[in-house]
Amino acid sequence: MILTASGIEVVADAADGAEAVDAVRRTRPDVVLMDVRMPRMDGLEATRRILGGPVTGATPRVIILTTFDLDQYVYAALSAGASGFLLKDVSPEHLVGAVRLVRAGDALLAPSITRRLIERYATRDARTATLHRDLSGLTPREVEVLRLLARGLSNAELAAQLQLSDATVKTHIARILSKLQLRDRAQAIVAAYETGLVTPGSGTP
Repeated sequence: MILTASGIEVVADAADGAEAVDAVRRTRPDVVLMDVRMPRMDGLEATRRILGGPVTGATPRVIILTTFDLDQYVYAALSAGASGFLLKDVSPEHLVGAVRLVRAGDALLAPSITRRLIERYATRDARTATLHRDLSGLTPREVEVLRLLARGLSNAELAAQLQLSDATVKTHIARILSKLQLRDRAQAIVAAYETGLVTPGSGTP
């Protein structure tokens, strides 16, 4: 009701993860709002199947809905390719804004929030992480940008730190995402931790 009232078309809903996977394959939505805890198949497995399986056309972006602000399943979902997460008590305005933001291609979370989440769970989930990237294709400058991005710097802060223009920073980030085959900043932060470029507890520069 909230999304429809705001002019966002809802093409399907689902009672569990298995239904969600089928609905996505059938309707090919731009954005999926995915609950973590569901019967039959949880949201984590559903997210893996939606983002990891064969795709015809554009891959949808997944927003995870969770009861807790630091849920260990959220880290796994980000590793599986989700674009961010929301708490279930989010305001209607924030919910609508989040869907539009992710639809536009951005990550839902502020980098600093994502970093805190990943720092909490990256070490314990290292053995089961689903996202592994080789950073050798990045230039030294791109590696530097990725390292700072993973530590929570915004584009403006990156530009100031590296003495670059905002446009140049955006270009570097776009190239990083393209070379590592990542969807957005959330996945880039996950990749930085899982490759060891940034380690939990390394702090913000």
